[in-house]
Amino acid sequence: MSPIVLRTFRVKKRRLVLLVALVFLAFYLSRSKHELAEQKAVEVMSPSLANRIIVVDPGHGGIDPGVVGRSGTLEKDIVLEVGRRLEVNLEQAGATVLMTRDTDTDLSDPGTIGASAKKREDLKRRVALANDNKADLYVSIHVNSTSDASRRGAQTFVQQGAPESKKASQFIQSELAGTLKNTDRQPSEIDLYISRSTSMPTVIVEIGFMTNEAEAKLLNDPTYQGKVAWAIYAGVVKYFAQGGVTALGPPENEQVIKTFKEQSPGRISEP
Repeated sequence: MSPIVLRTFRVKKRRLVLLVALVFLAFYLSRSKHELAEQKAVEVMSPSLANRIIVVDPGHGGIDPGVVGRSGTLEKDIVLEVGRRLEVNLEQAGATVLMTRDTDTDLSDPGTIGASAKKREDLKRRVALANDNKADLYVSIHVNSTSDASRRGAQTFVQQGAPESKKASQFIQSELAGTLKNTDRQPSEIDLYISRSTSMPTVIVEIGFMTNEAEAKLLNDPTYQGKVAWAIYAGVVKYFAQGGVTALGPPENEQVIKTFKEQSPGRISEP
């Protein structure tokens, strides 16, 4: 190859590399601009959470670890971190947030013997927490697992025949898909004690698969946990801003909520 041809080839190659870099930069800037606009839109709608009582339920806890990852990571720890971040987002928007647990404990009595008995007690008290305080929404956070290690992605679940729960789950599912960009799943119906027994819209959010190696690493990443929490928060905001159940105004049981948040001795585990 002659020197002239070689120089021409190198110039064209550099131009091609530069062109590719410019395309990626344009894509990144466009995506960042879209994400910023989306965040601003959520901020505009956030007043819809005023006077709302929202129960945030990080699944499992105490003697129940939930799914255990290959590296020993516990579901109960991951969902607690996401739940805490979600709590902060919701409270900053003016909602009253009741956490079913904010430490690695449960709501069963110390004297209750047996894992099954403790779990039943936990479930009953979790439902009572939401129903007694007339919560507007119940969000239960979990990590999924399956024998198929290739499966990944977040998904929401609701009680069979619960249209308002389905509506809330669709908003949350849409935000999970748009923010995490790891799923095209749609809300699915189930039949669980929690979703069946609560008197308000209830959404169970499986934030990803611990059995997928790549996703398990993401679920352990604090930055990713923050993105998950933001997606759930954005879905909740849009649900109430665009057709969610009507707020009842300042809660009549304000003192009950205050007492719970200040004195609650424990939190509940997951089915």
